[in-house]
Order: sequence, then structure tokens, then C-alpha cells
Amino acid sequence: MAIRRALISVSDKTGIVEFSKALAEQGVEIISTGGTFNLLQKEGVPVIGISDVTGFPEILDGRVKTLHPAVHSGLLAVRDSAEHQQAMKELGLDYIDLVVVNLYPFKETIAKPDVSYEDAIENIDIGGPTMLRSAAKNHAFVTVVVDAADYAGILEEVKAEGDTTLETRKRLAAKVFRHTAAYDSLISNYLSNLQGDPLPETYTVTYEKVQDLRYGENPHQQAAFYKKPLAASGNITTAEQLHGKELSYNNINDANAALAILKEFEEPAVVAVKHMNPCGVGIGTDIHQAYQKAYDADPTSIFGGIVAANRTIGADTAELLGSIFLEIIIAPDFTPEALDILTKKKNIRLLKLGEFTSAAERKPEWVVTSVDGGMLVQQSDVHHLSVDDLQVVTDRKPTEDEMKQLLFGWKVVKHVKSNAILLAKGDMTIGVGAGQMNRVGAARIAIEQAGEQAKGAVLASDAFFPMGDTVELAGKAGITAIIQPGGSIKDEESIAVANAHGIAMVFTGVRHFKH
Repeated sequence: MAIRRALISVSDKTGIVEFSKALAEQGVEIISTGGTFNLLQKEGVPVIGISDVTGFPEILDGRVKTLHPAVHSGLLAVRDSAEHQQAMKELGLDYIDLVVVNLYPFKETIAKPDVSYEDAIENIDIGGPTMLRSAAKNHAFVTVVVDAADYAGILEEVKAEGDTTLETRKRLAAKVFRHTAAYDSLISNYLSNLQGDPLPETYTVTYEKVQDLRYGENPHQQAAFYKKPLAASGNITTAEQLHGKELSYNNINDANAALAILKEFEEPAVVAVKHMNPCGVGIGTDIHQAYQKAYDADPTSIFGGIVAANRTIGADTAELLGSIFLEIIIAPDFTPEALDILTKKKNIRLLKLGEFTSAAERKPEWVVTSVDGGMLVQQSDVHHLSVDDLQVVTDRKPTEDEMKQLLFGWKVVKHVKSNAILLAKGDMTIGVGAGQMNRVGAARIAIEQAGEQAKGAVLASDAFFPMGDTVELAGKAGITAIIQPGGSIKDEESIAVANAHGIAMVFTGVRHFKH
């Protein structure tokens, strides 16, 4: 067979004039609609209006134009079926061999901050997906194109053989169904969220590929990186890589973890992450001071880690960053002088983050986690705590500085793998106990890491103490204040131990398990 007739109707007209002209030069008859018809006609491409094929005018502001038997019979007829051939002949219908369609810009429409419901609904394409699905179903005979990136390859085959190969048509059909599935997913999620039903009976998500990855967590695992179609700015999916090697699976995970902590802070802050846990977090009057504190928190673990800052990196900070081995540095921006310094290191990855929303302003998003045979869906943990939310439960109240350190520690410990204990002092972390099977074990690790600095430090725990042993350990180490959720049946035991050691303890009423 050969491609004799093509139906072309696109919202995104990138490359369509050149493609259509090339098809016409190969003797392909072109049918088109609406704006595409007008454009092709203006550019001198021989084109037939859809009404000349259907014998019926475009009506209802263009809502009905291709939903017609003359179109869909031409797309769906099985060419080697005698019965179908006879029906087409008797009805005076002709085949359509090539369909080039892309859809109304629904995603771009709902991305507008002031989009109206009516505008969103008007940008739901009906005829386009229907033609695409008809053509893709009948890919044994029909070539269907939804992506301008495929124009060149199709032209090569048409010029060489007059038609595309079956293998090409299968590939393009699969691409079409992925495209329409993603389109429908955006629509269903938009409408479900408007109705206050974000967790419906079926849960469909769609993501767009950012890049293939060399491998996953380990070299024997295949992996790729995807982003949400409407991803907000200021995250790892939208960051601009200015320098360095390609990001790896583990780089992306760690960078995401660093940014989650960074967004807790309004003041200048720097976060160092290793294996999804913070190894050093510091805040200061400027980003240089904040980095020095994050480094001093754990000079050993930061080596080979990921550093994220919430202010532009200048030359003075770049000199410090460049003096050690780091995998990634993330910041809203870098001064030219800082880039000159850091780009001398060939492999270091520099990511320009742009503006982002801090935790106090962020709204929960839905987070998907895979399990064997299914998935879990929950809201992201963007709970924001203030002094007014705290309940002092001990005889001694925290001092002003202790309260500041407690709130600092609480912002960080929520991002440490449970069971989690974190020590803070002087606007920096000094000990982190992460991912332990019991809470007192996590406390031992954090206290051991802090060493003598534990004296006068504060302790943050992501969940309540099941008994008083962790508080006892804290008291012996010289810790002076504790922040924890409370809610244990043995809270009174922990309070009594804290009072015995003169420790000020506050309850948040909120826990932050992170598994």
C-alpha cells in the first residue's frame, strides 16, 4: 500500500507547513480543518477542507467537524477485508492513510494561575483524541502521528517506499495511546480535584520523561527520570544544570531530600545530605556563614555529599565549596565569579534552582510510593510549626535561645529517616541519629557524634518516647531542652526524668515519621 490521503489537524503547528509541503510533493492528498486548513492554504499547500470530505459543515464553534462516518470509516476500515471494501465502495467512502493530530492545549490552559473553569472545559479536545484512537487502533494500515519529532522519519520512509513500515506504525500507535492516556489523566485529575475528590476509585497519574539514567540505585537496575506535567518551579525536575556530569538516580534522590529540608527555612540556610539524610544543616546571617556551620556539623560525612543553599552562591562561599569533593551544589543562582571557581572542577554538578516556595507557604501535594503489586498515595508532609503550637510540659521552660534551637531542630528532624534523633546548637546540627530500630539507639548515635558539644544542646525527636530511657541518656549528656510530639502512655515517665535533670521539654502534638 501507499499513503495517498492524509488528514492533518494540529494545535501545535511546529513544522507542519514543511511537513505538509513535503507530503504534497509525494502526491499525498491533504485534508485539514479550521486553523490548520487556513495556515496550509495561506502557505500555498494544496489542501481540502474537512467539509468537502464529510459533506457537512463545521458546526457548534468547531466542536463538531471530524466526528463523521466519512472520517472514521476512512480510518477504521480493514483494508484486506472484502466486507469492509464493499461497504466503503457502496457508500462512496475513501480511505485515510495518514493522520497528523495534536490536541487542544489543556495542560497549558490549566497551568495559567487565573484560568477559569469554562476555559479549561473548552480546551478539552474531543475530535482529536477520537481520530487518534481510531487511527492507532487500525495501525496495521494507518500511520498516525502526534509528535512533530516524528515528521522527518516518516518522510524518509514515504519518499523511499511510499508508505511507512508496520514496525513504525506500531511504534507510533503506542505513542498515541500514551499521549491520549496522559491527556485524559490531566483532565480527570483536574476535575476530580475541583470536586474535592483527590483519591478516587481509580488513581491515574502521568509524568513526562526528563532523561534516561545510566542506571538506578545500583548498576544492574534500569532507570529513568520523570517529572509532573505541571511541576512547580524550584525543584529538582525544573532546575537548570549549569555544569558537570549527568545526574544519577542517587544524585536526584539526594538532591530532592536536600531541597525538602532547605525549603523549611526563610533565613540563609545550607543543607548537606548524604544517602537521603542530612549530615549537616546550618543557618546564619548570610550564606557563607550558613555553609560554614553545615560543614562544621560533620566535616567527614559531607565529603562526597550534596549541598543545597537558599541564597545565591558568591565567590567566598564557592572557594570553600571548591576545597572539598562534592557531588552536587544546588542554589537559586551563582555569581559569575562563583561559577569561574566551581567550574574548574570538571565533574561537579551545579544546579540553578530559581525561586521556590518555603515550607510556611507550601500546600500539600500528593506523593506516590510504589509497593509490590500496588502503590500508596499520601499528602506530602508540609506541616509548619510555630511557638504558639508548643506545649511546655516540664517545670522549666525553654530559654529564648533554646526555643530557637528547638524549632530549628524540629524543622530538620522531620526529614531524617525514622527512628530519628537530632541534636542542635548554635543554629546548626551537631548530631544526627537516623533510621534506627529503636529511639534510644538513634539518640546514642547522635550524642556520640556530638561529643562534648552535646552539653547545652537541644534534642529533637520525630516521634514520642515510648519510655524515659532516651531522656535519661540526654540528661547524662548535658542536653538542656527537648522537643518531641508527646502522646505516649509513658509521657509522665519522660517528663519526670526531664524534670530530674532540669531539662525543658515541649510537646508538638505532631509526629514526623519518615520511612
